Amino acid sequence: MPARARISARAAVLVAALLGLSLLTLTHGQIALPFADTLGALTGTETSDLTRQIVLEIRLPRVIAAIIAGAALGMAGVLMQALFRNPVADVWSLGLLAGGQFGVALTVTAAAFAGPAAVSFLTVFEGPSITIAAAVGVAVAAFFMLALGRRVGAITLLVIGLMLGFTSQGLTSVLLHFAARAGGRVYGGWQDASFAAIAPAQLPWLLAPILIGAAAAVATAKPLSSLLLGESYARSLGVKVRTLRHAVLTATVLLVAAVVAFCGPVSFVGLIAPHFARALAGTARILPLLPLAALGGALLALAGDAVVHARWEQHFLHLNTTLAILGAPIVILILIFSPAVRQWR
Repeated sequence: MPARARISARAAVLVAALLGLSLLTLTHGQIALPFADTLGALTGTETSDLTRQIVLEIRLPRVIAAIIAGAALGMAGVLMQALFRNPVADVWSLGLLAGGQFGVALTVTAAAFAGPAAVSFLTVFEGPSITIAAAVGVAVAAFFMLALGRRVGAITLLVIGLMLGFTSQGLTSVLLHFAARAGGRVYGGWQDASFAAIAPAQLPWLLAPILIGAAAAVATAKPLSSLLLGESYARSLGVKVRTLRHAVLTATVLLVAAVVAFCGPVSFVGLIAPHFARALAGTARILPLLPLAALGGALLALAGDAVVHARWEQHFLHLNTTLAILGAPIVILILIFSPAVRQWR
């Protein structure tokens, strides 16, 4: 089978799996719904008001958010691993997640000094405070890294991003020491990440920058593939490496910033999805990896969300914990057995 046909067939399988898991997530949860009633709510046929509310107002926005965020993080992971030529590079490597964490920590700590009314306003599900704080934190980290990207090489930028992340984590820990207990709980809830925190009206705001970032990722795919063989080779093909690096970083910021702002610091998806895509595609070329990584990231994010919102009786699971448990064994198996990722060794 030709490579393009093989990749298309595997992408179709991922789409089918994603649709099936979406229907399963809409049907099952703390309240189990008959499959016919779920379809009735989706198609607008006659069903109970409670079923429509559960499906259309609670579960469907969460499913859509998980698919959008997972796809964005998967594509961002492909860009990061290719840019830095490092199999463990992801959005954490740029310090973007740490910037969002610091922004939220600074906000909840400031609220502790502003009084009880401010603390009560800072909740994960009500008010724009946490979303704005995370977005500003990501933006500041992004502008800093974009500015550095014009002055230093890729490896130096990777190290600086990691150091920025560790520094932000340390400052966040210090800030939370002075935060009120309620603010600490707010930060902890945001830190655990959730696709349920986004309201239906916010979905367009989540999707818009991601679509722009995805378009930018596709535009940089061909020159970025040449960069995998080294900067000298890329320059011999006429690629302006510094300009390409800046474009890839900009695309990554667009893909990641909205996810961190609305859903929290979702971890592991951007690390796992590129390896999953390479194993399916059998190639390291960026263009075919992007849709496969998007589908794989969406599938992983939705699977984690389905586990979190399963019918647990005594315990509430956290999304990042679930993603780590689901994803780490997959990465280990892929790294050991997939010939498509041996180029990293």
